[in-house]
Amino acid sequence: MANVLADLLSERDYLIADGGTGTNMMARGLPAGRPPDLWNVDGQEHVTWLHESFIDAGTDIILTNTFGSNPCRLKLDKAEKRTHEINTAGAKLARATVDTVDRTVIVGGSVGPTGEMMEPFGSLTAEAAEAVFYEQMSALAEGGVDVIWIETIFAFDELAAAIRAGHRTGLPVVSTMTFDTASRTMMGDTPEKAVEFTRTFEPRLAAIGANCGAGPAMLIDTVARLCEAADDQDIIIAKGNCGVPQMIDGEIVYSGTNEVMAEYARLARDCGAKIIGGCCGTTPERLKAIVDALEGYEPKPAPSQDDIVISLGPIKAPLSGSD
Repeated sequence: MANVLADLLSERDYLIADGGTGTNMMARGLPAGRPPDLWNVDGQEHVTWLHESFIDAGTDIILTNTFGSNPCRLKLDKAEKRTHEINTAGAKLARATVDTVDRTVIVGGSVGPTGEMMEPFGSLTAEAAEAVFYEQMSALAEGGVDVIWIETIFAFDELAAAIRAGHRTGLPVVSTMTFDTASRTMMGDTPEKAVEFTRTFEPRLAAIGANCGAGPAMLIDTVARLCEAADDQDIIIAKGNCGVPQMIDGEIVYSGTNEVMAEYARLARDCGAKIIGGCCGTTPERLKAIVDALEGYEPKPAPSQDDIVISLGPIKAPLSGSD
């Protein structure tokens, strides 16, 4: 199985991944409560605009607008029977955008969690979860993605089901988990354990890492630990949020500035991450700050936790209402 990420990295020291999807769609007028995935069919100009904007900013990887396009999530909007339609449309939009560019840009098929708890905490079985993921992933593969990009998963059992489904497509598989509780997943698992867990799968994952979370500082702390636990075959991804969300005048605003995202990107390189981008709140402008910060940058030794705090602020997010 060809690893298109490794192939491109054989020519470069690092790759840029894109930024947020949902938050950028909201800025384009996505109605509150409506999933952005449906715009793959009835709002294609917005999806194409976002792909083009990230490519113009300098990304090497764009993710399809399909984060919530599995049957479990689409069922919330009575659209589960449109799983194939929405995913193939999203993949084709990304593919069509990339095909107009005169450089290599990889299309990752974005796959988020089911939104349901698996046994024994819920009713979703491992077999059913794999079937849910495969229904989405097979449509993404049909639509022309280069890589299956699993993201924002917080439980190993769900991740295992997603990886098994991804391997069935015959495409390379990427996994990024969310570590938002003192640099652990919601289930209490550490970055080190995540690296160990992903090594149990054959073929090996094309890349692993962290996305979303509780701000750039915790993301960098997580990535530092992922990189320390990694071996020479592991490609580590850093895809953090643009600061933390704040409600200002009735709108959600992310606290990260161009300067914050630039420093985050440099620290990610210092840790050893080979793929660096943004997640929630990361606009094309913020992504351009990441691109500019890394151009010509010579990585320094991996930062300590004290270094991270000095550069990006506290690693542990304060409790709501606390000082």
